[in-house]
Amino acid sequence: MNMFASRRFLPSISHLAAFEAVARTGSVTAAARELDLTQSAVSRQVRALEEQLGVELFLRERQTMRLTLAGDSYAREIREALRRISSASLNLRANPHGGTLNLAILPTFGTRWLAPRLGRFLAANPGVTINLVTRLSPFDFRLDSIDAAIHFGHPHWPGAELAFLMSERTVPACSPDFLKRYAISGPQDLLAAPLLHLTTRPDAWEQWFAGNGVSFENVHGMLFDQFATAAQAAIAGLGIALLPTFLMQEELRRGDLVAAIDREMESRERYYLAFPPERADYAPLAAFRDWIVAEAAANPAA
Repeated sequence: MNMFASRRFLPSISHLAAFEAVARTGSVTAAARELDLTQSAVSRQVRALEEQLGVELFLRERQTMRLTLAGDSYAREIREALRRISSASLNLRANPHGGTLNLAILPTFGTRWLAPRLGRFLAANPGVTINLVTRLSPFDFRLDSIDAAIHFGHPHWPGAELAFLMSERTVPACSPDFLKRYAISGPQDLLAAPLLHLTTRPDAWEQWFAGNGVSFENVHGMLFDQFATAAQAAIAGLGIALLPTFLMQEELRRGDLVAAIDREMESRERYYLAFPPERADYAPLAAFRDWIVAEAAANPAA
């Protein structure tokens, strides 16, 4: 059925804005002040919304209004819908003649590999604006205003298509001073040293030890949510981090980080551009997809 076929289930923005404001503030008075309306006007709009939907959204008790269970659930969805409408309007105002691409990035990949190259894409596509947000794990494109995302992992993202970008190689890295304190002559020796872990790659060290024929029971150590902080901890001498070489080229070149042992390994997972199939023909996304695939082919990580 056409999503707009039944107009009676499509309330006006003014009714929704009044409802959201009352739901968020818990007060008709506060909502009226925020919307620059009278209290009676806000109350009428909320009541009109309830009548249109045929559902009671608030429990009215003397001078207070409390959301019903249905109203609480509806408020969360309407708040996100209004945010997306506002964001779309702001993007259009900022770039009325081109298109906007909302791209989710992995933080270190985004700052170290993607950001230095984005100027070339923008120069070749002057009408396109790119907004970058951080996402560390897959999400539901249907519930977010994101057009595409950089994904590291296996080629699987529910509800999304994937375009292959590149593989990567990782190396156990630490500070020169740290390496002097530990007698590391083989892969087995790393089990006796403090190891630094990334929360988004919880089994990375297990894969590395297994790939190097090392038997182990449990691998413990400090946890980090980003490569950049794990790398800084390694530079500070807190342990050994398993780091992608293409993201840490400067630190390795300067000698801030050194290989604890010369055993690079190609990761099982890969980098992809993920996007919802229904957005595949969206011009800014199509242009970016073609560009980043070609850029990754010309500048492979591994």
